[in-house]
Amino acid sequence: MSDVISRGRGPRNLRSAVGYTLLVLVALLFMSPLIFMVGTSLKAPSEIFATPPALFGATLEWGNYAEVFSYAPFARYLVNGVVVAVSGTVITLAVSALSGYAFARLRWRGRTATFTVFLATMMLPQEVIIVPAFVLMRELGWINTYQALIIPWAFTALGAFLLRQFFVTVPRELEDASRIDGLGEFGTFFRIMLPLARPTLAVLAVFTFITYWNSFLWPLVVVNDVSSLGTIPLGLQQFFGQQGTQWHLIMAASVISMLPSTILLIALQRYLVRGIVTSGLGGR
Repeated sequence: MSDVISRGRGPRNLRSAVGYTLLVLVALLFMSPLIFMVGTSLKAPSEIFATPPALFGATLEWGNYAEVFSYAPFARYLVNGVVVAVSGTVITLAVSALSGYAFARLRWRGRTATFTVFLATMMLPQEVIIVPAFVLMRELGWINTYQALIIPWAFTALGAFLLRQFFVTVPRELEDASRIDGLGEFGTFFRIMLPLARPTLAVLAVFTFITYWNSFLWPLVVVNDVSSLGTIPLGLQQFFGQQGTQWHLIMAASVISMLPSTILLIALQRYLVRGIVTSGLGGR
């Protein structure tokens, strides 16, 4: 019997080893641009286009990271990016949670039609609405302000859709129990529904933060003074100048710009898989 079991385990172990090997190779393939970026950020300018190419230079130029902050006001770009991304994420989470709950649990006339029209706005690309959005910001006097960078994109149909998909899966019995305990509509939402929605909120927070953090076109349109209100994507453009492209500094700045998103993903990773499944993005 033991011989049969050992023979059965052999093929399974072999398949597992092959599977893990393939996964490692695929992971390395997808990570190769990141590895190349880190290696280039630690090279001297004369070594970047050396032949034959090397992953790292003769010495690791850690000073490139310090030079990023002296070549351009990169610390200011980081602060602006954090302010815009965090503020936009918080507003988006609040609005999406309230609207998703209203679409999923409240009964009111025209709910389905309103939700359909709201979802239809997801088919409009940013390029289509950027001109009317700019005109609105100009009329409000918000050009070159944080409000213009944050407010127009904080009310998205995607967030309402994700939260709505989650709230429809919550059993009605929980609401009935909260009513029996004396909770009103707001009490049920804040004390019962919102804590249950943490995984979905984590998914939406990651999506929203990365969208704000990487946004380039809209800040380029509404920001006139890059040195004071520029975000990371605009700041990276400052390394392309009349004196040439500072590739080593661009790569170092790009590595630094990845850190906030990476930290957020690591902090929320335990919620992400569950949140994607319960929010309707898992193919249900």
